[in-house]
Order: sequence, then C-alpha cells, then structure tokens
Amino acid sequence: MSQDNKKILIVDDEQDILEFISYNLKKEGFEVETADNGRDAIDIAKKTKPDLIILDVMMPEMDGIETCAEMRKIDSLKDTFVTFLTARGEDYSQIAGFDAGADDYIIKPVKPRVLTSRIKAMLRRGTTSDDKPKGNVIGDLVIDRDRYIVTKSGEELNLPKKEFELLSLLISTPGKVFNRDTILSSVWGEDVVVGDRTIDVHIRKLREKIGDKYIKTIKGVGYKFEA
Repeated sequence: MSQDNKKILIVDDEQDILEFISYNLKKEGFEVETADNGRDAIDIAKKTKPDLIILDVMMPEMDGIETCAEMRKIDSLKDTFVTFLTARGEDYSQIAGFDAGADDYIIKPVKPRVLTSRIKAMLRRGTTSDDKPKGNVIGDLVIDRDRYIVTKSGEELNLPKKEFELLSLLISTPGKVFNRDTILSSVWGEDVVVGDRTIDVHIRKLREKIGDKYIKTIKGVGYKFEA
C-alpha cells in the first residue's frame, strides 16, 4: 500500500501545530485528518479508521493518555498505530503512554523529516509480517497472525499491535531466549528509537493478560516463552 492510501489523524489543541504537522505529512502524500481534543478524535477515528494516530498528551476535556486508552477499547482501531508527540518527556509520562497502548512516544521539538521518518517506519511494520508464522497454538493460547487475534481458553484478548507482535515473536520459538536488541529490532524496527523500559512495560501488560507462567525473564539478557 502506498503512502497515498495511508490515513493519519493528528490530535493536538494547538492549531499552529496541527497546521504545521498536517502540511508536512500531506507533502509526503498522506491523507490527514485533525482534531483539537480527545473526544472529537475518538469520533473521527471511528468514522475514518486511520492507519496511524498522532496524539498530544496535554489536552482539554480528555488528555492524550485517556484518549489512547479509550481508542484501544474500540475493535475497529485495535490495529491502528498510535504515537504520542508531546513536550512531556518524563519517564512516567512515557510509561503511562505505553501502558495506555501506544506504539511509540516522540518528544517535541522534532524536525519534520525525523517525524515523517518515524511515521513511515511504524507504518512499514504493518506491512512486513508476511514472512512470519501465521499462527501458533500453545497450551490454552491461540495466536492468529492473519487476524491479529489472541485467545486464551477460548476467550479473545484485547492486545494492541505492539503487544501482539511481541507475543508473536516470543511464541514463535518457545524456549528460545530473545535478547533486548533482537526484540527491539523485530518489534519496533531499526528506525524507531525506544528504550529498554518500553519492552518491560509491554511484557508486564502481556503477563497481566495471558498470565505469569508463560513469559520468563532471563536477567541481564532478555525474555523467553515457555509452554
């Protein structure tokens, strides 16, 4: 799918930022929608089903963290990429963002070329999974790659895209220890800069949903999946 077919929703309460980002993304061939608050963003996202949503953290009515969490509850937006673009660079803000289901967290100010590069890298992650296993069944877990669905004991789990890809990577070779570098490059890609804490947050969220027994921590190395 070309960039011309990709839809991006930008959500920020500052009009000049909306206009600036919109201009640069449209120049790259993206279709762009905008919203200046979280509630409107949710309504627009339901209607337009964007490929990627860019959220500010600090907004009136509903902040970006709450907006992201609400979007992740909507089935039609489960596979939509979400990134924060915000001046809030504190660790706790980033952790809250990933906890809410974000795929990336970009700190302002950022150069337009860097922003578009990060966006293109995220969108590429959605088109490069054809060479990976299509499905796995281990114990009471079933992972369906074609439909991005995971079920546990017959009950469908709500996993954001990055949680799904992380689980899919670990479950692809049970017993194998995946180090952090491998996890970062496989799940987030070489062009996206995230820290080790990002992995830890996603592992914690996965354990909350599938149980503690499956994913084992290998101290100083990484993680492995055990049947």
